[in-house]
Amino acid sequence: MTQHVPDTMQAVTIAAPGGPDSLALSTVPVPQPAAGEVLVRVMAAGINRPDIMQRQGLYPPPPGASPLLGLEIAGEVVAHGAGVTADGFPALGARVCALVNGGGYAQYCTVPAGQCLPWPVGFDAIHAAALPETFFTVWSNLFMTAGLKPGERVLVHGGTSGIGTVAIQLVRELGGTVYATAGTDDKCALCTALGASAAINYRTEDFPQRIKELTQGAGVNVILDMVGASYLEGNLRSLAPEGRLVIIALQGGARADGVNLARIMTRRLVVTGTTLRPRDSAYKAEIARQLEARVWPLLARRAIRPLIHATFPFARVADAHTLMENGSHMGKIMLDLQQQATGVTGR
Repeated sequence: MTQHVPDTMQAVTIAAPGGPDSLALSTVPVPQPAAGEVLVRVMAAGINRPDIMQRQGLYPPPPGASPLLGLEIAGEVVAHGAGVTADGFPALGARVCALVNGGGYAQYCTVPAGQCLPWPVGFDAIHAAALPETFFTVWSNLFMTAGLKPGERVLVHGGTSGIGTVAIQLVRELGGTVYATAGTDDKCALCTALGASAAINYRTEDFPQRIKELTQGAGVNVILDMVGASYLEGNLRSLAPEGRLVIIALQGGARADGVNLARIMTRRLVVTGTTLRPRDSAYKAEIARQLEARVWPLLARRAIRPLIHATFPFARVADAHTLMENGSHMGKIMLDLQQQATGVTGR
C-alpha cells in the first residue's frame, strides 16, 4: 500500500569529503522500501556528530545503508514494503520518529518498521525528530549494556550534548544519582538545572578528584564516556568496585598510554564500548519497544524533554554542521525540512 510519492526528491549530498561547504542539495531518486521497511516523508531531522565524521570521510555507512547523511527523522509514513501489515504499526499516514541507518537528510527516507516510534503526545516534528539518536543511544548503553539500577551513581561526560542532556534526565527520573562534566560554567549550570547532583568543569577541575569528593570516596557505578583515550585513566580512578565504563565515542583519541590496568583487576571493573549504527534491526527494534514502554510515558507527561539548541531550515544544513563542530551548542541541533530549500549556505 502507498500514498502518492514522487519519483525524485531533494537530499543533501557530499561533493567530496571535507568541511561544511562540501554539502550540496541535489535531486536524487526517492528510495523504495524493502521488505520490512516503511517510507517516511521527512518533516525534520537531527544533526549528530557521526554525520560530521561521515562528511569528513571518517565514518563510512555500514553495508546496505543509504550513503546519504542523517540518522534520525520525524515524519509521515507514506508507503509500506513487503511484510509490513496495513493494520499494524506504523500505518499509512502515521506520524513517526525513527532511528534510521542513513538517509535522514532527505525529503523521503526508508527505515525498518521496528525502528519507528509514535510521536509522543503533544510533540511537533522538530521535537519528535530530536528523540531517536540520543534516546536509543542512552537507553541501550546505560540501561541495557551497563544494566543501570535505581540507586546507582552515574557520571556522564559531555553533559550538555544531546546525549548528555538526555542521560541526565533519564537517570534522574529512573532513580539514579547523576554527575556530569562540561566545559564552561554556563554548561555546568545547565547540567544541574536538568537534574545533575553536581557538574564538574573539566577545564578548571580534576574530575576524578571531584568525583572522589562528591561520593565520599565511593566512586560512581557507571560512566557514560564520549571522550575515550584521554579520559581512560581518570575514568578508572572514578569507578566504584564492580563499576562499569561504557565508551561510545573517541573524541579524545583511540589509543591510551600510561593506564594502570591493575585497577581494572583489583576493583573488578568492566570496560566496554559500543557503536549502535552497525547493530542489526532486531536489536534496534528491541530498544524501540523498551523506550515506548519505559520512556515515552515520561515524555508524554513532560517529566523529561529533548533540549533543542537551534533549528535550521533544510537549505542551511552547512550552518548546522558548523555549529555542531564549534562545540558551543547545548542540546540538539535540528533541520526543518518543511521549509522550502533552494540551496545550501555556509558560513
